[in-house]
Amino acid sequence: MSHHLPDTRIPAPCIINTGIIVNKLDMRRLLADLGRVHYIYTHEGQLQSEGDGDVMEVFANPQRSTLVANHALYLNVHSFDYLELKQSLQQETYFDLMQEGMCLRLIPLSTPLQERRERNLNVSAIEAMMEQVLSAKWDAEIDDDTSDSF
Repeated sequence: MSHHLPDTRIPAPCIINTGIIVNKLDMRRLLADLGRVHYIYTHEGQLQSEGDGDVMEVFANPQRSTLVANHALYLNVHSFDYLELKQSLQQETYFDLMQEGMCLRLIPLSTPLQERRERNLNVSAIEAMMEQVLSAKWDAEIDDDTSDSF
């Protein structure tokens, strides 16, 4: 006799602007879009550190640390129990990374779209510089070739 149980799988959550994220992959995906941020580090509600920096890397490795130094943030999602999405009074989303009485708040200073544009501008500028360098090198080689013939 075969019993067919109804499909009781719970659908994946849909979180829009506010909520709690516990899945490390989801945490990593959200944080990976961050560029320049204002960070506030508190322990048991007491301010420990605050400043601005750039999110340089977001990773998931239980053997590595989250590091904040020299205006750079290297974020390991395994350093935190969960991420809480919140909104300011101005409807700006910010991120609270929580771990046993400790909170690392990240307030984005740019949007993911602004970050992508900035990266694309940087790539375009590098490509233009490389084109100029190669063109100058070819001109120099041509000049060398023509001076050898005399």
